[in-house]
Amino acid sequence: MAARHYGRLGKRRKGIARRFLARLSGLSRAPLTRLMGQWLRCRQIAVRPPRRRRFPSRYTPPDIALFATLDAAQEGRSGPAPRRILEREYQWFANSAYVRLAPISVSHLYHPRRCRAYRSQRVVFDRTPTRQVGIAERRKPAPQGQPGYPRLATVRQGHGDSRPGRYHINAVDTVRQWQVVGCVETISERHLVPVLEAMPHQFPFRPRGFPGDNGAEFLNHRLARLLDKLLIEFTKSRPYRTTDNALVEGKNGAVVRKHIG
Repeated sequence: MAARHYGRLGKRRKGIARRFLARLSGLSRAPLTRLMGQWLRCRQIAVRPPRRRRFPSRYTPPDIALFATLDAAQEGRSGPAPRRILEREYQWFANSAYVRLAPISVSHLYHPRRCRAYRSQRVVFDRTPTRQVGIAERRKPAPQGQPGYPRLATVRQGHGDSRPGRYHINAVDTVRQWQVVGCVETISERHLVPVLEAMPHQFPFRPRGFPGDNGAEFLNHRLARLLDKLLIEFTKSRPYRTTDNALVEGKNGAVVRKHIG
């Protein structure tokens, strides 16, 4: 409707009408100007489908499925090994199914591995590699009936009033159940180390060991140097052994979360 009166408008009004039509149709300036010029010439608009220039596919979906099966049998080796296998399958064993895969290059071998047909045939899951931290000794807590081996854990208070909550450092002695709770703004070394340095003085006995969990807030070199200076043994709990730190985890819910929040 607006395109009919477009030719009667001035230059300034044409610019205004072009911006209005661009917002209305969702097209950019170049295709909109081309369509309006087509209307002014022949009084009709013929929308052509977009022509996509694509290279012809060299490998068919059966080729990709065959390569995925071979790659799964070889457990995803690097490029030269499967490339040589594809070449031998066609040249030595006369397997016609590998006629298009035989001349593939090593550099091009990784392109089929990224396509959708390959990922639908073969899915690879890699486990997260374990990170070995050489701080503290990993062993079972054994206080031998003596006080001075507090178990430690971190309790997050949660968000409040659109602000991040504080962190509570909970320390519970294994034998006498003496409990000390500290509060820090963050669990970085800047806020955590001064609180951990002051917590041993709040126990009625001398701490002999520091069996903490596997949290990154405890396993740092600055804390290890501090405990070594105070002659306190530094250990950490074992993986997949929930009983190593079960005492302080129970106190986290029964004391810290119940009375502090």
